[in-house]
Amino acid sequence: MTLRNAVMATLLEGEASGYDLAKGFNASVANFWTATPQQLYRELDRMEREGLVTARVIRQERRPDKRLFTLTDAGHDALRAYLADPLGRPTAIRDGLLVKVQCADIGELTAVRADIAARMDWARAKLTGYERLRERLLGGRTEDRYLAEAERVGPYLTLLRGISFEQENLRWGELALRVLEARSS
Repeated sequence: MTLRNAVMATLLEGEASGYDLAKGFNASVANFWTATPQQLYRELDRMEREGLVTARVIRQERRPDKRLFTLTDAGHDALRAYLADPLGRPTAIRDGLLVKVQCADIGELTAVRADIAARMDWARAKLTGYERLRERLLGGRTEDRYLAEAERVGPYLTLLRGISFEQENLRWGELALRVLEARSS
């Protein structure tokens, strides 16, 4: 998957500025795709040149003008083509923490345990944000009712994947800390 597809998928929600997209990425797609604001702006410029998005300028006093981006028909077609293309192999995990854990037996375990605890803190913070987003999406409805009534279910399903990913990070972290604690005793 490319950043371009993630941006187009986010624009399915409607018109957005680069700033809004960056915030939206952090709130909705960050559980499966990350990008810096600079990467987003560069990609939006390329996509505009290629006719995948259009931008309209909103003049603002005391602030730089704001550009609001909308997915074009060509952008919708590109997303449909992306959906039809098989993905191939899943991406591999590339995680420095796991490299540390892999070789933890030869060194001081305190630092490795501290890194695992920090990762668990990060996972808890992400879960808190994801749960707030989930409550906002559900809007007081049950999950079944939301899934039956919502115009789009993709954002909710990817949110559930992010939640389960962070929950698994916590489960693994608890196990790893127990094992490493027993090894250092």
